[in-house]
Amino acid sequence: MAFEIDRVRGAYPALAEGYVHFDGAAGTLVAGPVSDAIAATLRAAVGNRTTVFAPGRRAGEIVAAARAAVADLVGAAPEGVVFGSSATALTYTVSRALSATWRPGDEVVVSRLDHDANVRPWVQAAERVGAVVRWAEFDPETGALPTEAFDRVIGPRTRLVAVTAASNAIGTRPDVATIAALARAAGALSYVDGVHATAHLPTDVVALGADFYVTSAYKWSGPHLAACVAAPSTWDSLRPDKLVPSPDAVPERFEFGTLSFELLAGVTAAVDHLAGLDATAAGTRRERVLASMSAAHAYTGDLFARLTDGLRAIDGVTLLPAPKGGCPTVSFRVAGEAAERTATRLGDRDICVFAGDYYAYEYFRRTGGPAVRASLYHYNTADDVERLLAALSS
Repeated sequence: MAFEIDRVRGAYPALAEGYVHFDGAAGTLVAGPVSDAIAATLRAAVGNRTTVFAPGRRAGEIVAAARAAVADLVGAAPEGVVFGSSATALTYTVSRALSATWRPGDEVVVSRLDHDANVRPWVQAAERVGAVVRWAEFDPETGALPTEAFDRVIGPRTRLVAVTAASNAIGTRPDVATIAALARAAGALSYVDGVHATAHLPTDVVALGADFYVTSAYKWSGPHLAACVAAPSTWDSLRPDKLVPSPDAVPERFEFGTLSFELLAGVTAAVDHLAGLDATAAGTRRERVLASMSAAHAYTGDLFARLTDGLRAIDGVTLLPAPKGGCPTVSFRVAGEAAERTATRLGDRDICVFAGDYYAYEYFRRTGGPAVRASLYHYNTADDVERLLAALSS
């Protein structure tokens, strides 16, 4: 396992502008090979998908390559990869299709820790059909989302359990495999928000037991495009509203209108880029992705310990609690100062952090309101960390 930070950073042209980026949880910089692939596709003769002429066949090849790339990233079947404009849009698509089979008195389970994109679509779908919403509560003292919180609310009428693979606010990683198993034992489906986790961890949706797993490419060096993966047979059981002449096969049944072929080319390039983070990784692309993401996770883990230790040592800085072993994301507050003001002052020093609730709406309703978030990505350095700590100390 090898991680050469100078080589890795060299693949991100935007770093040359000199900003310090702790905003990866909101969206990472795009890797150079990704923007190259997008530009090359826009310059090429690419028609809409058809088999009767070469530019149309090229479009089909781009789509197939992107499905295979996402499948290699998360350990899924290419035939089960559905693309959409965002994780939010895809979750609404799935929620509408699933809720068409729900009845009054059925139950859905959501958590207070999740990004609202994995809460509100399910709450609203339940309200439309008269289903009951059950809430899995996190522990505000530790930031943990224990499996017991789900065990208490999953029952024989549960139809869907939604849970995050990692909190975008504090990095907490719930035990998704156990939670998904609880859902399955009750005859329910599980929908896992992998938007934050996929950027930081080697991912295996089969090991997680997720019936649906959603991820956004712009959180892992790619373009603004998302994918939701499930077993092809799971997709085949759902009938979304669609145009009559549009494809009825899986996965095309769930992709409305013409896909963005240039962005799909960027998705493939992003996965290829991630597979090369560890220069010594060998084997299939899937094997190289697993090795490279493990190397990146180890690198950012060491850096994150340095960041959190440094933040705790600064008078007036309070970290929101989170269990160890999560993704490298921390939220904090500076005494006597609004979070937006802290983020603005850091931004004036070219240090990019976010302030607010970052759409972790239910979490921040219960933890005192907005905070500042610093999220590491594999192009961050120890110098970045020291620059942030020095700015806060001053």
